Amino acid sequence: MNITQKINDAPMVYEVVTKARGVEEADFDDAVDDPIDSEEVYGLIRSINDPEHPLTLEQLHVANKEHIYVDDQVNHVLIEFTPTIPHCSMATLIGLCIRVRLLRSLPERFKIDIKVRQGTHQSEDQVNKKLNDKERVAAALENTYLLDVVNQCLATAA
Repeated sequence: MNITQKINDAPMVYEVVTKARGVEEADFDDAVDDPIDSEEVYGLIRSINDPEHPLTLEQLHVANKEHIYVDDQVNHVLIEFTPTIPHCSMATLIGLCIRVRLLRSLPERFKIDIKVRQGTHQSEDQVNKKLNDKERVAAALENTYLLDVVNQCLATAA
C-alpha cells in the first residue's frame, strides 16, 4: 500500500488541552528518586505524528493518558491505543512508532507492552501479537523504508 493513499480521509480531530506539569525543586535534584509515571509516558507519545495525516496521536485521540499504565516498581509500561477506525491498516505502524519512541526514551529496565484497546480494531489480536513480538519488531525495524516512515512520524515528537 502506498502511504499517500488514505484509509480514513476525514478523521475526527479533537482539541488539544495542554496542561503544564508542576515543577518542584526536587525535580532538579539527582539524589531524589523520580519515578516514571503515566503522565511522563503520555508526554513522550502524544506528539507522535499519525502516518496518514499531519496530526498527532493526541489530536486524533489515538493516545490517551487514561490508557497508559506505568508501574515503576516492577519496570512495566502498558500502552493501549485506539485506532481512528476499526479497520485501520496503519494500526501496526502506529504501535511500532509508539514502541520505538519509548525504546529510545525510557530506561532499558522497562518492559513495554503496546496494545490496541479491546474492541476498537477488527484485527486487534493479530496487531497486538505483531507489536509485542521482539523478533517481528526487530525485523520491521531492519526494513529501511519502514524505519524512515517511523522516523518521520517521530520527527515532531517532543
